[in-house]
Amino acid sequence: MKFYEQVKDWYEKGLWSKQMVANAVIKGAITTEQYQEITGETYTV
Repeated sequence: MKFYEQVKDWYEKGLWSKQMVANAVIKGAITTEQYQEITGETYTV
């Protein structure tokens, strides 16, 4: 399973917050586009 899919699953299950997903963007694990797909919001710095 790709990390993106794991993050999406964890977020949808309520295990990860938006901030945790944003941290994955900062670390380069997912893209800003993937952040938007997961959270439904535009990633802003």
